[in-house]
Amino acid sequence: MTHFSALSLLKNALTGQKNWQAQWPDSQPKSEYDVVIVGAGGHGLGAAHYLAKEHGITNVAVIDKGWLGGGNTGRNTTIIRSNYLYDESAKLYDHAVDLWEGLSQDLNYNVMFSRRGVLMLAHNVHDVQSFQRHIHSNRLNGVDNRWLTPHEAKEFCPPLNISPNARYPVMGGALQMRAGTARHDAVAWGYARSASQRGVDIIQNCPVTAIRRGTDGSVEGVETAKGFIRAKKVAVSAAGHTSVVMDSAGVRMPLESYPLQALVSEPIKPIFPCVVMSNTVHAYISQSDKGELVIGSGTDQYTSYSQRGGLPLIEHTVAAICEIFPIFNRMRMLRKWGGIVDVTPDRSPILGTTPVPGLYVNCGWGTGGFKATPGAAHTLAWTIAKGTPHDINAPFTLDRFRTGRLIDEAAAAAVAH
Repeated sequence: MTHFSALSLLKNALTGQKNWQAQWPDSQPKSEYDVVIVGAGGHGLGAAHYLAKEHGITNVAVIDKGWLGGGNTGRNTTIIRSNYLYDESAKLYDHAVDLWEGLSQDLNYNVMFSRRGVLMLAHNVHDVQSFQRHIHSNRLNGVDNRWLTPHEAKEFCPPLNISPNARYPVMGGALQMRAGTARHDAVAWGYARSASQRGVDIIQNCPVTAIRRGTDGSVEGVETAKGFIRAKKVAVSAAGHTSVVMDSAGVRMPLESYPLQALVSEPIKPIFPCVVMSNTVHAYISQSDKGELVIGSGTDQYTSYSQRGGLPLIEHTVAAICEIFPIFNRMRMLRKWGGIVDVTPDRSPILGTTPVPGLYVNCGWGTGGFKATPGAAHTLAWTIAKGTPHDINAPFTLDRFRTGRLIDEAAAAAVAH
């Protein structure tokens, strides 16, 4: 087991070690744990933190095939919001926002949460009607959201082009002020340090090849590249790999994996005060604390495990951004990347128990995974500790695809949001 201090992190920073693996050396696994969590991203590390802090369960291992935070947690575009239409979704994501607001204090680690507001633009009559429906639904659920006219949107976000002759005319927008951004890798580091300090083992570079079940059908442990690890409970929280891992336990998951592309520009002085999203053009934009414009697109139109993604999509996204914000036409791209997102048939996550005793799962978030991080981790930890779902994540059962009780956020997890 390896524990990490602020002094050791500072030493690594001063000596120029930038690779997360170099700063977080591997723990050597024990032969048995109470809980094994597959996936050392924000959700898996967060669940370990809450298991140790709130439930006193510290004999926990978080196992990853690579390095901690090296998957979707390190590839997302940092947006946090809770203005979802369905009651179940609004409660889950708003629970996450509540936790986001105090997360730096909880972890004693600055996750750089910035409540700068998320503005969702309406470009046509359908958008106006849809977003106003969202606003009314959100208010009924106690979630903040309000309508802005085009001029109010321009006042809130000055770079916005509200010309009526624009290719994508702005007819208004829905603004959630409690929403904002956080630093993605800081979230992984904060949860990892807190969990490690409480006795959790973080085991990197250790692919899980199979989940072993006993003669009674319940979980017995996991097969890994470092040998078999016995565990009373196993939770799978590995975006892009969940189906493969769960299949080894005989559980078929209703998931499809899509590339999701994004990019950042060269850094500039502060000019963009909020997060702006456009579902019509499948694009969103914000400015990082380093000054880069963070721009993302919708999911690719085909299933793939490619972390590069298809060529045309990102070009269309940038073209749309430049028309909505002409001031950025001469900006240069600094770097581009892709991540893999798992999408369910109803575009809502699966979070809770499975038909296999002792096996839990957290997957299917689509593009909503990062914003849900503390809420998903908190409720997953509750479910693992109690053996039964928390009230908030109880509707997100795998069984709903058999009964037909879907939480159909429609295209919510398949477009930029």
